[in-house]
Amino acid sequence: MQKISPFLWFDRQAEEAVDFYTSIFQSSKKGRVTRYGDAFPDRSGEVMTVGFELFGQEFTALNGGPHFTFTPAVSFFIRCDSQDEVDFLWEKLSEGGRPGQCGWLTDKFGVSWQVVPVELFDLLADKDSQRTLRVTQAMLAMKKFDINALRQA
Repeated sequence: MQKISPFLWFDRQAEEAVDFYTSIFQSSKKGRVTRYGDAFPDRSGEVMTVGFELFGQEFTALNGGPHFTFTPAVSFFIRCDSQDEVDFLWEKLSEGGRPGQCGWLTDKFGVSWQVVPVELFDLLADKDSQRTLRVTQAMLAMKKFDINALRQA
């Protein structure tokens, strides 16, 4: 068990969110589900927490009520090895959500994700400052990243 892992606060959609995420990511699994007991009469029997794992990273989802919501101030960064991976994850995670700029999106549960090709960092670190400027300008104009367009910049 990891010492530190993300703990995500949902209103009442924790299990739905976990099922959604584990259906998208390979090497993922749903873990222990706990339920509210009699100490919470208005929620007794409902799902309280759901453990899950994505690529070996442990998470916990909580049905904590409407008191808190997600913001883009915290996001999950996904390093993608190919355009196919970018396309697949972008399509799945943005379904019912909102696309953002520069590879960011907010999923249907309000969680922010960054779907980024690893090659972008090599392009941004190029020794040719004019090329990095062109790559940066191309990146800033994109929602979902297009690796070929970044290479051509």
